[in-house]
Amino acid sequence: MIMRSRTTALAAAAAATAVMTATGAPAAAGTTAAGATAAGTTATGATAAGATAGAAASPQPSPALPSAASPGGASPGGAFPSAGSPGPGAEPPSSVSVRVRPGTSKGTGALTPVIGADRLVAPLGVDPACPARIEIGLRSDARKPVYATARIGIDPPLTASRAMLTSYLPPGYELGAKLLVAVPPGTAEGTYRLRLSTPARSLEVPVEVMPVDRLDNGGNLALRRPVTASSQHTNANYPPCSVADGDRSSNGWAGGNGWNDATARTWPDTLAIALGAPRRISRVDLYTLDTERYPAARYGVRDWDVQAQVGGEWQTVARVRGNTAGSARSDFAPVTADAVRVVALASNGANDYTRVIEVEVR
Repeated sequence: MIMRSRTTALAAAAAATAVMTATGAPAAAGTTAAGATAAGTTATGATAAGATAGAAASPQPSPALPSAASPGGASPGGAFPSAGSPGPGAEPPSSVSVRVRPGTSKGTGALTPVIGADRLVAPLGVDPACPARIEIGLRSDARKPVYATARIGIDPPLTASRAMLTSYLPPGYELGAKLLVAVPPGTAEGTYRLRLSTPARSLEVPVEVMPVDRLDNGGNLALRRPVTASSQHTNANYPPCSVADGDRSSNGWAGGNGWNDATARTWPDTLAIALGAPRRISRVDLYTLDTERYPAARYGVRDWDVQAQVGGEWQTVARVRGNTAGSARSDFAPVTADAVRVVALASNGANDYTRVIEVEVR
């Protein structure tokens, strides 16, 4: 019992320290890589910009979800109630900038830097609200608790969202965080270096800066293309550009991954993606908010039209009605279009905001 209590106390101290040392680092939640790098993996710059750990430690405001004080209704500006409260607002958004998780120490005494991919692709000319991101972290293989610190360096003119990652870590514990990498306008194409260093070890991965047209988009013509929206709620981080970042997950909701309009119960809401040039398209997939606590059947988009801009005119190519799932695929006769627009007409539940996580065009 004594040892278990001590471990619990150490874990709490580590989490508290991580919160205190994470200021000024917008990021979204993610799991820490188990090794120094995830071999053969590439971070393609899916967005994350949002809560700092200090903010994430307590409930955040979220206009898009009703509070326990007003069940079933809209709560513009309303904060999430405490974690013990009933209702869909009982849990704050999942986006945090720093995570500490337990593990088993190898007893080597080393602090091991961790980067979650063996390279990062950072596209040129994207919306600054949706920078490239990569998971970084530290693992303690010390025999006793330590203050673990890693310094972060990146070749200019690229900039990183933090210069240091630090926390109090019990033996075997891992510290993880999202790192955001911005590419200033005018940056030359090429390979830059990202470094994560502890006093004893250093880890480096390449950052490949390239135009959007050269990205491996996997057939998704919307990936990293410019996005415009009819409105954007400002009570949390809901950038329109995040619907074209390649991340379909709802886990970063209110923390930079997903768009929320600003006009509850007012329709239509629109979300348009410029394709960069006329493209032959025949399919659009839409992903709406859908988690265990915030299911699409209650908080997702229900009705919408899919439109394609052909010869400067918008044409409705598909309609979705009565959707209750987290995603819906719309197939239609091929057209040559230079933009795609989603026209949202209704959402599930009485709150009726439009919540879109991702739009893919093929």
